[in-house]
Amino acid sequence: MMSKHYVKRETKRKLKAFQEYKLSNFAWSSSLVLSILFVLAGYDLFEGTIDISFLALAGIYLVFGLLQLLISVKIKKDVLEGNEIKASTRFLGFSLVIALLIGNIFIAIAALDMLKKEKSLEYTLSIYMSLTNYCVIMISAMNLFKPYVADLFLLGMGILLAIGILHIITLIVVARFVKNGAVPSKLQILAYLLLISSVTGNLFSLLLGLTLLYKIKHGNKEVPVTWVDILRRLFRNSMAVLGLLFITVLLSVSICSYFTFEYSLATENNYSTLLLAPSLEYPFGTDDFGRCVFSRIVFGGRISLLVGILTTLIPVVIGGLLGTLSGYYGKHVDNFIMRALDILYAVPGMLLAIAIVAAFGANTTNLIIALSIAYIPTYARTMRATVLGVSNLEFIEAAKACGAKDHSIIFKHIIPNSLAPIIVKATLTIGVAVISTSSLSYLGLGVEPHIPEWGNILKIGSAYLESKSYLAVYPGIAIILMVLSFNFFGDGLRDALDPKLK
Repeated sequence: MMSKHYVKRETKRKLKAFQEYKLSNFAWSSSLVLSILFVLAGYDLFEGTIDISFLALAGIYLVFGLLQLLISVKIKKDVLEGNEIKASTRFLGFSLVIALLIGNIFIAIAALDMLKKEKSLEYTLSIYMSLTNYCVIMISAMNLFKPYVADLFLLGMGILLAIGILHIITLIVVARFVKNGAVPSKLQILAYLLLISSVTGNLFSLLLGLTLLYKIKHGNKEVPVTWVDILRRLFRNSMAVLGLLFITVLLSVSICSYFTFEYSLATENNYSTLLLAPSLEYPFGTDDFGRCVFSRIVFGGRISLLVGILTTLIPVVIGGLLGTLSGYYGKHVDNFIMRALDILYAVPGMLLAIAIVAAFGANTTNLIIALSIAYIPTYARTMRATVLGVSNLEFIEAAKACGAKDHSIIFKHIIPNSLAPIIVKATLTIGVAVISTSSLSYLGLGVEPHIPEWGNILKIGSAYLESKSYLAVYPGIAIILMVLSFNFFGDGLRDALDPKLK
C-alpha cells in the first residue's frame, strides 16, 4: 500500500505540470484578497459609513473568485483522474473572460490560458499584450468623468482602441495558425504592425513582433541558445510575468499619458476641490492643494521609471566597463581601479547621495547623478568577478592566439558573455532606485517638490493619515507594487538565464 506521503507528493507532482492549475489558484486567491481590500476601502473608520459602490465591487470580485475556485477543483479532479484537463473544463474559461469588465485581469489571464490546450510562446505573449493595452485603455478612460480632458484625449483613445482591435485579431490569429511554435510566413505583415504598435510602450507587443519575425526569418528552425528560449523559460514563471505585466502597463501609461491625461490637474492648485474623497471624477481623491491624486500618481510613475532606469543604466555602463578592464588586464590596472572604487564603496550609498544633493541642490538631474555614482562600485565588482572567469576560457585563449586585438576580444567576446549577471542585477537595482528616489523626495532631497513624484505625494499624504489615509495609501501601494514587480521579474530573469535550470 502506498503511503500518504507518497500519494501527496505524486499528486503535487502531477498538478505542478499544469500551468493552468497554478494560474487558476493564483486567480481565485487574488480575487478573494481584492474583495476584502474593497470592503476595507469602502469603510470609513472615523465616520462609520460604508460606500455601497465599493461593497458591490467586492461582492462581484468574490463571486468571480468563488467561480474560479470551483474551476480549480475541477482542474484538479481532471488531472488526477485522467492526467489531462477535459475539453468541457477548458470551455468554462469562456464564461470567466467577462471578468475583464470589472478589471479583474487575474481571472482573465487564467481563463485565456485555460482555453487553449497546446499553448505556444506566441499565444502567451498575445494574451499579455492584449491585457496590457486593455489596462491602459481602462486607466485612461477614467478621465472621461473629469470636468475637462487633455486636448489630444480623443486622438489618444482612438489610437489605443485601434491598437486594441489589432491585438485581439492577433490573439485569434496566433491561436488559430501558430501550431507547435511554427509561425507561417504570411504573419510577417502582422509582426511589423505589432512592432509599430509597441511605440505605446507595450513590451509584449515588441517581444511578440520580434519573435514572429525571428521564426519566419529562420524558417522556424530551433537554435540551441537564443533569446527566444530565454523568453520561453521566463514565461514559465507566473510571478515574473505578472511583474513584467505591471512594469509594462506602467511604462505604457507613462507614454500614453502625454495624450490622455491633463498635466495641469496634477500640478495646478484648485482651491474649489480641496481634500475631496475618492470618486469617479477623482478616483484617488484630491490633496490639500486640490490636485488630482490619481493623475499625480500616473505622472509620478513616469518620473520613478525614468529615474530608476537612468540611475541603473549609467552605473551599468561605467561600472561594467571599469570591471571589464580590471578583470581582463589584472595586475596594476586591477589594483588601481578596485582600490579607487573601494574608497567610493566605503561611503554608504544613501549618505553619498544625500551629500551630493545637499551640495548641488535638490533636482531630478542631481538625484540621478548622485544615485548613479553610489551604484558604480557594486556593478564594477560584479562585472570583474564574471570577467575573471570568462577570461580563462578556451575561446578567449584561441582569440588571442589568432592575433585578435584586446578591444576586439573585450567587446566581441568578454562583454557579451559576461552580461547575464549584470542584466539580472540591473532589474533588481531599479526597484532599489525607486525606493531611494521616493525616500529622498520624502525628505525634501530628491525631485523638486512641485513635480508629481511618488515620494512627494507620499510626503503630503502622511500629514493626513488619521483623516484622509488614502492620500498616503495609494502612492505607498504604487511604490510597493513597482518594487515587487522588478524583484519578481529579476528573480525570474535570473532563473531563465541560468544554464543549469534549463
